[in-house]
Amino acid sequence: MNPRLPPLNALRAFEAAARHLSFRQAADELSVTHSAISHQVRALEQALDVQLFERRPRNVTLTPAGEVFSPIIKDAFDRIGRGVQLVKSIDEPNVLTVQVYVTMALRWLIPRFPRFRRENPDIPIRLNTSYLDWAFDRGNVDVGIVIADHHEAGVHYHHLFDSQVFPVCGPSLLDEHGRLERPEDLLRYPLLHIHPAPDDWSRWFEMAGVRARVPPPGATYDSFLLALEAAMGGQGIALTSIMFAREDLKAGRLIKPFDISIPQHGQWYLACLEGMDSDLRVVRFRQWLVKELADDPEVVS
Repeated sequence: MNPRLPPLNALRAFEAAARHLSFRQAADELSVTHSAISHQVRALEQALDVQLFERRPRNVTLTPAGEVFSPIIKDAFDRIGRGVQLVKSIDEPNVLTVQVYVTMALRWLIPRFPRFRRENPDIPIRLNTSYLDWAFDRGNVDVGIVIADHHEAGVHYHHLFDSQVFPVCGPSLLDEHGRLERPEDLLRYPLLHIHPAPDDWSRWFEMAGVRARVPPPGATYDSFLLALEAAMGGQGIALTSIMFAREDLKAGRLIKPFDISIPQHGQWYLACLEGMDSDLRVVRFRQWLVKELADDPEVVS
C-alpha cells in the first residue's frame, strides 16, 4: 500500500516557502496570509514528525531534512504542471499559453500580436495576464515574459532586456501646484508606489542626489497600469518605463518632469520550464519577440 500523503495545501505551502526561504513571500505568491503558511508548514512537520525549517527572527532556512525534501516536492509539482499542460494540449495541440503582466500586455504586446499571427498562423496564442510581480507560473503556462532578479531551479531564462524607470505625472497636477524645478520638489507631491518595487522611489531620489527622507506613499498599486491611470488623473507622481508610458507621453496625457532614470528592479526574461526552450512553438515565439524588441530600441536601450 502507498503511504498516506500529507495534505496538498501543506505540501504547496512548504514548496513555496522552501523556494523563497520566506514564509511571507510564499504567502504573497499563494494569496494567503503569513500565518496560514506557518500553520500549513507546522502541520506538515507534525505529519512527517520532522523539522523542515529553522525559524529565525527575520528569515527561515531549511534543515537537513528540508534540504532533502524540497527538491523532491518541487519536482513533483513540476511534473503535475507539465501533466496539466499535456492534458490541455490534447484538444488544442498548437496553442501557446503566454504569461505576461497586464501593463505590458496592454501597452506593448497586444498591439504587436497581429504581426505574430500573420507570421505564425498555425500557433494560436492564449494570454494569462498577471498584475503582481510573481515568478514564472510553471503549472499553467508554456512561457512567461517576467521580471526576475534571480533564477529558479528547473526554469530556463532567456534574457530579453533591462529597463529604466523615471517619474511621470499628469498635466493637471502641475496646473494645480505649479512647475517642478528641482528633483527635491517631488517630495511635496503624493508619490505613487508599486507594490512589487517598494524601494524604487528611494533609489530614484538617491540617483537624483536628494538625501531627504522619502515620505510615505500617496497610494500603492499592484501594477504600473493602475499607477499610471492615477498619475494621469492628477493623483500623484509615478515611476514608470518608456515601454509603458510612451504613447501617453506623446499624447500629452503624461509629463516627464526630469530626465533622471534608474534601472528597473530585476531584468526582463522569457521563461519556460527546462526542456521546453526547444519546443518549436516556444522557439518561434522567442524569435519573434526578440525581433520586435530589436525593432524598438527606445525600449531596450
